[in-house]
Amino acid sequence: MFNNKENLPSIVFFGTPEFARFCLEYLIDKRFNIKGVVTAPDRKAGRGKKVKSSSVKIYSEKKGLKIFQPLNLSDSFFISQLQNLSAETYVVVAFRMLPKKVWTIPPLGTINLHASLLPNYRGAAPINWVLINGESKTGVTTFLINENIDTGALLMQDKLYIEDNFCAGDIYDKLLDIGAPLIVQTLINLKKGNLIPKKQKKLEKLNDAPKLTSQNTRINWNLTLTQINNLIRGLSPYPGAWTEYSIDNVTTRIKIFKAKIVIKSHNHKINTLIVEDNNIFIAHKEGLLNCIEIQLPNKKRMIAKDLLNGYIFSESTYVL
Repeated sequence: MFNNKENLPSIVFFGTPEFARFCLEYLIDKRFNIKGVVTAPDRKAGRGKKVKSSSVKIYSEKKGLKIFQPLNLSDSFFISQLQNLSAETYVVVAFRMLPKKVWTIPPLGTINLHASLLPNYRGAAPINWVLINGESKTGVTTFLINENIDTGALLMQDKLYIEDNFCAGDIYDKLLDIGAPLIVQTLINLKKGNLIPKKQKKLEKLNDAPKLTSQNTRINWNLTLTQINNLIRGLSPYPGAWTEYSIDNVTTRIKIFKAKIVIKSHNHKINTLIVEDNNIFIAHKEGLLNCIEIQLPNKKRMIAKDLLNGYIFSESTYVL
């Protein structure tokens, strides 16, 4: 790494959530010159409709950084503000799609950090989908932004091997640890002229990472126990894999955040909910799913044995 701050490229940083804030803080700690920060406009949230600022904005205010929150990224005044900053490169982490008139401004280009090994898992939720699909590895990629989402020329990558007990929260934390340093390495090599952008390969099988919805986060009990557990891991701690259980024709939605597969033969009716030794099991054709951490509507997440201290499931309960 360069020891002289003057040899580090100047940056305009684009980002909104906590993942982006971590990367911005890392760049500042490494003495990069952040000429401006672009983040989402404040929004009203919660029951009181209080105005809420992004994680990136809150941090940027504390650091005294110049902040931009345009409603329209193509606005001519905003474009002129960017041009006047004369930054050498733009860094994008977890931000919406930029128009061409923005990403073509900096002389070193606009780089994006994506939480997968591109070209696989393009889209909004790569961390979740690598687990849902049972992948053994993932990683982070820096690439040059172009007209289409997540399709630009690749710059650098770093891999992460996925352990059997990882959930999406674990992957998130570990990708932060390798993602922020990868941005720094990419910026330094860009400044040196050591990087040759590589066109993304066309793979025969290309997995996407679409936005999570109510439909694709629901548990399908016809899948294998491994597939069901992968969905649970991939959606924990947020938004949570969900199902419905029925008691006397009354259905209730429940979320499962942690489970364990029990492969065994049994005589229980498939999809029946079984309470045994302070555990909650779902009967499956391959065995049982031990639901370790769950959440009932309008309740906090609880360990199954704690929930059972004050909640009783009837013997006729089954999942849908």
